[in-house]
Amino acid sequence: MKIGVLFFGVLKDLVGRSGETVDLPEGARVREVLFYYARAAPRFEAMVPSLAISVNQEYSGADRALCDGDEVGLLPPVSGGSAEGDGENWAEARDEIRGEVKMVRERIDTEAVVGRLKRPADGAAVIFDGVVRDNTRGRRTLYLDYEAYEAMALKQMESLAVEARARFEVRGVSIVHRLGRLEIGETSVLIVVAAAHRGAAFEACRWIIDTLKKTVPIWKKEYFADGVVWADGEAFPEEIRSPGGTTGKQPASK
Repeated sequence: MKIGVLFFGVLKDLVGRSGETVDLPEGARVREVLFYYARAAPRFEAMVPSLAISVNQEYSGADRALCDGDEVGLLPPVSGGSAEGDGENWAEARDEIRGEVKMVRERIDTEAVVGRLKRPADGAAVIFDGVVRDNTRGRRTLYLDYEAYEAMALKQMESLAVEARARFEVRGVSIVHRLGRLEIGETSVLIVVAAAHRGAAFEACRWIIDTLKKTVPIWKKEYFADGVVWADGEAFPEEIRSPGGTTGKQPASK
C-alpha cells in the first residue's frame, strides 16, 4: 500500500525533501515508517525519541495501523502553528464574535484583530503579541522564517481556542500566526482573549501561548549574521510524543 510521508523543520533538511510516497505491506503500522527512515538515514534514528507523529493530521502513536492513502507527518519539536481561501493560506473560525483563528503570510494587524473581538460586555481584553527580536543567545538575528504543517496546525489552534473558552470561561479567543519570512520587530503570533474579568483572560492567554508552543506543528528557522539554524523547539508532551526507542528492535543499516 502507498503511504504519504511529510517532513518538517530540521527533518526536511536531514532527509532532503519535504515529502514523498513509500510502499509498505498491508497491515503495516506507523512504526514501520520509522524503521524505513532509520535504515535510510542513521541520523534519523537518534531523533526518534523527540519526534511526534501524525496520521491524517491527528497526533498518533507508533502502534497505529495504516491504510492505503494515509498521510503520516514526522514532526520534530515545534518552535512555537490551512485551509485555502482567496489564494491565501489561512482559515477563519465560523463565529467571529467568539473569535477568529488564522494562519497568514502578511503582516498581522493587531488593532484590527482586537477590534473585531471586543464587545461592550467585556471587562478585559488581554493581548499576547509575540515579536521577532534582534538576537538569540548572543547572536545577531537578521530575520526568521516560519513554516507549518498548515492544515494540522490550524486544527490544533482551533481546538486551543475552543478549550480555552470552556476551561477558563472566557467569551472570546482569537489566535493569528504568521508564516514565511518575518523581519525584526514584526508580530509572529497574536493571541487576544476577551472576558468579563481580567483574571480569567490573563490565565487563558498564558495557557494558550504555552500550549501552542509545545503542541502546534510550527517550526522556526533563524537567520543570523553568522549562520542559519532551525530553532530548538520545546519537547512535545509525553502523551503525544513518539515512544522512545521505537526503532530499537530493528537497528539501522550501517
